[in-house]
Parts: sequence; C-alpha cells; structure tokens
Amino acid sequence: MAETGQIQMLGNRMDFDYSQGVTGYVLVLVRVLTGYWFLHAGWGKLMAAEPFNAAGWMANATAGSPVHGFLVWAANTPWMLEFTNLMIPAGEFLIGLGILVGALTRLAAFFGGFLMVFFYLGNADWGHGYVNGDLFGLLMFVIVGTLAAGRIYGLDAIIEKMEFVQQRPVLKYLLG
Repeated sequence: MAETGQIQMLGNRMDFDYSQGVTGYVLVLVRVLTGYWFLHAGWGKLMAAEPFNAAGWMANATAGSPVHGFLVWAANTPWMLEFTNLMIPAGEFLIGLGILVGALTRLAAFFGGFLMVFFYLGNADWGHGYVNGDLFGLLMFVIVGTLAAGRIYGLDAIIEKMEFVQQRPVLKYLLG
C-alpha cells in the first residue's frame, strides 16, 4: 500500500505518505462507503417496480434554489427528462461501482460530485443551515477524487501499471 503524494498549500510543497499509520485505511473506508452508497442508490432505482422518474423532484425543486429554473425546464423538456431518468440511476450505479472497486476513481468521483452539486442545490433545504447530507456527499467525492483513493487497495493501482496507460500519462488524471 506504499503510496505517496505531493500537495501544495499556501505556497508550500508538502510530501505525504498515506500508507503510514491509519490514513490509508481511512481513505479506503471512505472510498468503499461512498462507492457502496451510490451503487446501492443506483441499483435501487434500476430495480424498482416502477421506473425511476425525476420529473416530480425537478419540477418541484426548491424555488429559492440557484438551479430551480434549469430543473423546471429539464422536467418539462421530454428528451431531457428521458435522459435524466436514464442517467441518474445508471450514473449512480456506475459511479458507485467504479469508486467501490477503485477503478477510474477520479473520473467517477468527478461525476459523483457533479450529481451531488445538483442534488444539493436542487434540494436547497437550508432551513437548518447550509450543511446537510448532500453537502457531505459532495465532500466525500472530493476527498476520494483529490486523494486518489483508488490507488490504495483499488484497481487503479493495477491499471496505472499497464503499458497502455504508461504510454499515455494523461490517463492517470482519470485514475487514482
């Protein structure tokens, strides 16, 4: 599990080794829980007795939400609604699967974060403050993606060693 990283904070470059101590294990735990959470959410929508339909949620998005207009438009645009009804459950499932097994982790975390931004802003239920479960979900995807959690006990550690990836270093930005 020897994995090191480098970050720059406030103009200072710092090396860290998240295989020392419990940090690596905590990061794997965060990755597995986040992956399972989204995998389970997507699977539940895909296997439900009634097909998933986001129209009600989108049409009734909180009026004070910054994305209210977009969500109402999407709910009332047939092709966009069909796209959303397919992509939310399939996206949740694939994002969760990728993060759970640690494959294409950064790519999956990016799209998971993208969905969480819409969920957070669309719900906009800030009567008890701005911190809620959707914001914590977004934070989990940020942690998993920025700290390359797929490189620790994940398939990304194996994929990055493949010749195809070695010849195309830009692909490492999708892995991790």
